[in-house]
Amino acid sequence: MLQGLIWGYGIILAYFLVSAGLALVIRHLIPIPREVFRKSLHLIVLGSVFGWVYAFATWWMAVLALIIFVAMVLPLLHLAQGCPGYSELLVERRPGEIKNSLVTVSAMLIILITVCWGHLGQKYLVIASVAAWGLGDAAAALVGKRFGKHHIEGKRVEGRKSLEGTISMFVVSFFSVLIVLLANGSLRSGYLPVSFVTAAVSAVVELYTRGGMDTITCPLAASSVLIPMVYLWGGLR
Repeated sequence: MLQGLIWGYGIILAYFLVSAGLALVIRHLIPIPREVFRKSLHLIVLGSVFGWVYAFATWWMAVLALIIFVAMVLPLLHLAQGCPGYSELLVERRPGEIKNSLVTVSAMLIILITVCWGHLGQKYLVIASVAAWGLGDAAAALVGKRFGKHHIEGKRVEGRKSLEGTISMFVVSFFSVLIVLLANGSLRSGYLPVSFVTAAVSAVVELYTRGGMDTITCPLAASSVLIPMVYLWGGLR
């Protein structure tokens, strides 16, 4: 049991060290736009979901490993925050953003793993919920900044977000969820409506989420509609 925890944790550490290190080396060698590099780090975090759900034999091992990971990395980030160039290196928009993101992402994963894998016994629901947010949000940011011309403003919208970005998030979220569902193949039917509603909810929640909390609101919102719809179409027994 302990050996399995250590082995899985080692895989997670190796993944982050290799992927983050490679991203930093590439950025040093090639001039990469800040937002593109920022989203590449975002995608590295997103990709770790496969390690959290497949590197461990049980859901509670994955949750325990997440808690250990936060307890280990958070103090290191706190120390590194005082180093010159830290915020520029990790493309922080505001001081402490990386530390806050670590906590919110970990909390989101713990909730999803506990509910989807621990309670329902379905790992793919964790991946689908995270993909609905992660890939869609990356597309929204990159497309919105590059091609956004029609802006959405309002009291509940933080700053200005673009219609093009929101549409991009919906489209990418839709196909991300659809691919995960098709790869799992547990539904009797309803792949398209389940993916459509999950993507629509994710895009709307992202649009109205403030303070960068879409990291937790979008995946949880996605799972809140994904789980009952999957159950409706026979994906949960």
